Amino acid sequence: MVIGRALVAVSVLVAVTAPAAPAAAEPEKCQPERGTGTIAESWGQRRLNLPDVWQLTRGAGVTVAVVDSGLDTSHPQLTKGTTEDVTGTGGLDCYGHGTAVAGIIGAAPVAGSPFVGVAPSVKLISVKHTTGREGDVGKLAQAIVKAAELGAGVINVSVAASDQPDLRAAVRYALAKDVVVVAAVGNVENDAPPGPVYPASYPGVLSVGSAGPDGRRVDSSNPITPVTVLAPGIDLTAPWPFRVYKDKLVGTSFASAYVSGTVALVRSRHPTLTNEEVRRRVELTADGGSGTGSGAGMVNPLLAVSAIVPSETVALAPQEPAPLPADAIRLAPPKDSRSISIATWVALLALAAAMAITLGSIAIPLGRRRRWQPGPLENGL
Repeated sequence: MVIGRALVAVSVLVAVTAPAAPAAAEPEKCQPERGTGTIAESWGQRRLNLPDVWQLTRGAGVTVAVVDSGLDTSHPQLTKGTTEDVTGTGGLDCYGHGTAVAGIIGAAPVAGSPFVGVAPSVKLISVKHTTGREGDVGKLAQAIVKAAELGAGVINVSVAASDQPDLRAAVRYALAKDVVVVAAVGNVENDAPPGPVYPASYPGVLSVGSAGPDGRRVDSSNPITPVTVLAPGIDLTAPWPFRVYKDKLVGTSFASAYVSGTVALVRSRHPTLTNEEVRRRVELTADGGSGTGSGAGMVNPLLAVSAIVPSETVALAPQEPAPLPADAIRLAPPKDSRSISIATWVALLALAAAMAITLGSIAIPLGRRRRWQPGPLENGL
């Protein structure tokens, strides 16, 4: 099912249909659309504040698989990428889509080019499942499984397909291997009513829609497929086959690539997080969205990498201790005023008696010595 079409340049997803009868692969005619050698910095790079993110991580140690139309590894910014192929036609990209997506994710910096991928230190693997705009679900599912088996921590799937058992099983397999599966939500074609596309609609998949420079969803982004976050998806620049670039790219395919690069940065910075925790972190740190098809809003790589997410850092609160039984603590008896009064008087009487005895012990012997006569007056008085 084709859900989009090129607007200015290659801007749509690779559409796939149900498996067709096998046919012998024909040699490719490598004639992608013409690119340009002169480009300006993409607004997407500026909008996502990538230089600040690179002070924390550039994606080293993470493998990103791009399930797409191949990869031109002769491009100066993609020479470290590797290719796999399930079509029998080789890894070369003769359509351009796969090279552009891979470049947005992980193109390395080179002198003289203002373009750099979101995560320039990742390991890129291209798994080719189609030679052009259309493909079949069987090859797509096979490519996803292969990407997971190659050890990818992130799989980018810029594809619009219908729900098929093989595709569903392939995505489940990748998720079970702790892969973050990032998929485009699809593009709106003219006035045709949009519908949900897969694998973006599967549970557990990080689904991506397109946004403009203002951070809002653009009209060409499918609002029906469930959206996790948005990313730059119009008027973009990316590497292109034959060592050139393509500008004015439009589509959720390329928005998905920006998010796959962000996921790679997160996995590099936080290697102990599971795929579910990574997906949740990317969603929680997005800029906030409003309206149907906006999800959590524009992805924010810097916050995704650096934010403190409570569920990751705060231990569960201990359970409240069971209350003590009613008789565990003996209450103090009530104050007995009468007993206190009696005790006070007894003490006073005892003190008076003691004083009388003391005085008597002094006065009686003196009286006896004087035979109880009064003593003489002083000074002759």
